[in-house]
Amino acid sequence: MDAALSSTSPPLYLSRNSVPSTSLNAKITSVTSLSFANFVLTKKFSLRRPSISRHNRLIKVRTSEDGANKLSEDQNGDFIFEDVPHLTSFLPDLPSYTNPLKKTQAYAIVKRTFVSPEDVVAQKVVVQKETPRGIHFRRAGPREKVYFQSEEVRACIVTCGGLCPGINTVIREIVCGLNIMYGVDEILGIQGGYRGFYSKNTVQLTPKSVNDIHKRGGTFLQTSRGGHDTIKIVDNIQDRGINQVYIIGGDGTQKGAAAIYKEVERRGIKVAVAGIPKTIDNDIAVIDKSFGFDTAVEEAQRAINAAHVEVESVENGVGIVKLMGRYSGFIAMHATLASRDVDCCLIPESPFYLEGQGGLFEFVEQRLKENGHMVIVLAEGAGQEYVAQSFHSSSEKDASGNRLLLDVGLWLTQKIKDHFTNVRKMAINMKYIDPTYMIRAIPSNASDNIYCTLLAQSAIHGAMAGYTGFTVGPVNSRHAYIPISRVTETQNIVKLTDRMWARLLASTNQPSFLSCEVVQERFAKKIDDDFDNLKITSI
Repeated sequence: MDAALSSTSPPLYLSRNSVPSTSLNAKITSVTSLSFANFVLTKKFSLRRPSISRHNRLIKVRTSEDGANKLSEDQNGDFIFEDVPHLTSFLPDLPSYTNPLKKTQAYAIVKRTFVSPEDVVAQKVVVQKETPRGIHFRRAGPREKVYFQSEEVRACIVTCGGLCPGINTVIREIVCGLNIMYGVDEILGIQGGYRGFYSKNTVQLTPKSVNDIHKRGGTFLQTSRGGHDTIKIVDNIQDRGINQVYIIGGDGTQKGAAAIYKEVERRGIKVAVAGIPKTIDNDIAVIDKSFGFDTAVEEAQRAINAAHVEVESVENGVGIVKLMGRYSGFIAMHATLASRDVDCCLIPESPFYLEGQGGLFEFVEQRLKENGHMVIVLAEGAGQEYVAQSFHSSSEKDASGNRLLLDVGLWLTQKIKDHFTNVRKMAINMKYIDPTYMIRAIPSNASDNIYCTLLAQSAIHGAMAGYTGFTVGPVNSRHAYIPISRVTETQNIVKLTDRMWARLLASTNQPSFLSCEVVQERFAKKIDDDFDNLKITSI
C-alpha cells in the first residue's frame, strides 16, 4: 500500500537501520520498507545523515508548505538532496519504455550506458571531518527507462536574450542528439525568442540543416528580449503538439521556463521543459561556468594585446579596455589574469575611487613613472554610480528588465585625461577600446564547443527520461539536473573576500581601493552582506 503524504499527514518515524538502500526512483510501498530512493521526488527534499557515525537516527517524512517532499534527520543532519520535477508527479499513470540508446552505434560498446538513479553530484566538494556535506543534485545522463517513444516526440528549441558564443553549437547538438541517439525526426525551431511561439512561423530542423551552424556566431534561430506570455506560449505548445521544449537563455529566460513548466503542470499535459543556461557574463548561480565564457575570455585577449601595443608605443600611454560584465566581473577578472599585460582591473563588485591617497589617479601616475605606460581593464558595470552622478541619468531598463548602463569606459577615459591635463599638467596619450559586440558575436572555441555538446546531450537525456522544469550544467565538473529556481534565485558574482580576487591583486599589484573611509563604510554595510548571500566562487 503506497504511503500518501500531504500537508495533513502526520509525520512518520522509523529507525535508520530499518531503511534499506535502494533506488531513488521507486515509490514508497510500506512504512517499514521506506528508503531514501523509494520516494517519487518532484521538487526538493533534504536527507540528513551524520558524516562519521552509523548510530540509529530517527528520520521524519513530512511535506513542506510548498509541497516539496523532504526527508530530514532530527539531529544535526548534513546531506541535502534537491531533486527536479518529473512528469509522473502530475501524470502518475505515464508508461515508461526501454531506452533505445544501448542499441545505437555510439553507445553499443559503452560499459556503463546508463546513469544510476542513486548517483548525485555534490555542490560542495571540499569538506572537513565534522562539517555538513551540503546540497546534492541529481546526476545528468541517460536513464535505463524513458517516458517518450521516439516516434511520438515533437521537440522545439528557442533562444532568448543577448548573444553569446556557442548558442548555435547547442542548437546543433540538440537536433543531432535527438535524431541520432533517440531517432527523433520532428524538431522545430522557434524563431525570435519567446514571442516567436505566438507571433512567428517555426522552422523544421534536421541534422542537415544545422550541420555547419556551429561555425557561425549569433543564433541561427534569432533572438529577442522580453515577449514572454506564459498562457499564449503554452497554448501554442498544445496547438502544435509539442511535447519537449528546450529553452536556451539567461536567468530571466530560465524564470520564463519555470513559468511554462508550472502552466504545463497545471494543465496536466505531457510536456518536458528543459533549460540550458546562457550568459556571457558567467553570472548563473550553482553551475561552474556558462558556455561561451572561455571564448569571451580568449577573444578579450586580442583587445588587451592591442591596447598594450598602442600604449607601449607612445609616451605616457594609458589604455582602457571595456569588457562585458553588467553585475559580475568574471570576464574582466579572468582576462586580466590570462593577459599579464594589465595593470589594473575594475569590476562591479569592487568599489573604487579616483582622487586622493590610494585612488586610481595616484596609481596611474605611479605606473606611468615606473613603466611609461599602463593598461586598465574595465567591466561595463563598474563605477556606474559615479557615471550616473556625472550625467544625472534616469534608471531606464531594457525589455528584459535589465538596467541600461552608461558608458563607463568613455567616462573614465575623459576623467583621467582631464585630471592629468588640467591638474597634474602632464601630457598623456589615451587609447580606448570597446570590443563588447565583437566578443559576444564570434563562434565558440574548441573548449566551449565540447562544453555545449555535453549541455545539449544532458538536456536531451533528462527530457527523454521524463524530467521537467530543470536546467542543466556542470557542478564541480559533473553535469547535473538542477531545479530552475536554484539558478534564478541569485546571481553569481566575484567575491572580493575569496582567493581568486586576491590572486588578481597579486598579479597586477593594483590597490584594493578599500583604504578610503567612504568605500570602507559602503563595503562593510552593503557589499559584504550581499556577497554572503551569493555563491562563493573561489577555486
